Amino acid sequence: MKPRFQSVPAAESIPIVVARDSCVADLNENKVDLVVGAYRTAEGEPWVMPFVKKIEQKMANDPKFNHEYLWFLGQDKFNTLAPRLVLGDRNPAILERRAFGVQTLSGTGALRMGAEFLVRHLHYKTIYMPSPTWDNHALTFHYSGFKDLHHYRYWDPARKGVNFDGMLEDVRKAPENSVILLHMAAHNPTGCDLTREQWTLVADVMEKRNLFPFIDAAYQGYATGDLDRDAWPVRYLADRGFELFVSQSFSKNMALYGERIGCLTVVLAKGRSEDATNILSQLTLIARATYISPPKYGAEIVTAVLSDPELMEEWKKCLRVMVDRVLSMRSGLRERLEKMETPGDWEYITNQIGMFSFLGLTPRQVEYIRIKHHVHMLSNGRANMCGLNDKNIDKVAEAIHDTVTKVHD
Repeated sequence: MKPRFQSVPAAESIPIVVARDSCVADLNENKVDLVVGAYRTAEGEPWVMPFVKKIEQKMANDPKFNHEYLWFLGQDKFNTLAPRLVLGDRNPAILERRAFGVQTLSGTGALRMGAEFLVRHLHYKTIYMPSPTWDNHALTFHYSGFKDLHHYRYWDPARKGVNFDGMLEDVRKAPENSVILLHMAAHNPTGCDLTREQWTLVADVMEKRNLFPFIDAAYQGYATGDLDRDAWPVRYLADRGFELFVSQSFSKNMALYGERIGCLTVVLAKGRSEDATNILSQLTLIARATYISPPKYGAEIVTAVLSDPELMEEWKKCLRVMVDRVLSMRSGLRERLEKMETPGDWEYITNQIGMFSFLGLTPRQVEYIRIKHHVHMLSNGRANMCGLNDKNIDKVAEAIHDTVTKVHD
């Protein structure tokens, strides 16, 4: 028999995998990992939140807990509570039963399921994503069937902030029925969010152009430490009457990275609650064809938290701990760079928000800081602020100072 697979080409390398592999292969005992997109404690360790341990212990001691399948769309109680977290309990879309959720394989699963639905049933083919955005966005929408993938300007490298004029200009050019991908809070990778006034102007354009918002809500609570404040953009769009999809994830904000717990929240137009039945039936088929049953263990944890006021308060305190530590590292890094009179204006480090900072280093500078100083980050200069701590922040500041002083593109 003739071999069949010799014509299969190698896939393009994935930037975060390249950066992560390089970090793992670095045997220097003083290396600094700013690559991984996960929270780290002041000791540089992963954090299992105390209330999560409490819930896990309770499940372990429950003689009735089991590992039976969930049905295709997941746990019913989870699907009721997750949309309320992002929309608010008293949101008209919730009260009028025109907002609902389906459990997915974390945020990526929600993006994939929602994207495939839009292609199959609304025949959408065009999406506009921010430039830059999380590098998996384009791959996910492409594999879901979107044919025309575009980017709107978002990052202004000169100002190290949002290029809002460019963003509006590009979104205005989007054809009718294009999907507009928007980050709800703690934009990845730039750490720069739109203001409420800017959200209002973007909404005006989307309404005028009949565009469909797909909101990536991977970091609710992680941006400001306030779950409601971070969710304002979604609530605003829903209140204005937009139909929209929201990809929710509990990987970052509840540190349940490996449990893959997410939700696709759907918001329908006013007076169209009856559309939910048909939509759910089609999402059931997509879920069944893709993975049959979503994860149960993490869904139990999230559901326990969202249904218990005391656990919710414990979660909010943990969010505050994470956000405060990130803010402390941001201010500490900026302070050290300014004290050394490092070339450039470093105010943007504290202006940015969330887990990541777009340090503005070029790929050549990133390569230099990796080889010379064993400080690892993505080639575009995205650095995880959680990777900083009191033991390494001086080293990182000195490494950045040396890099921007000596390496010029």
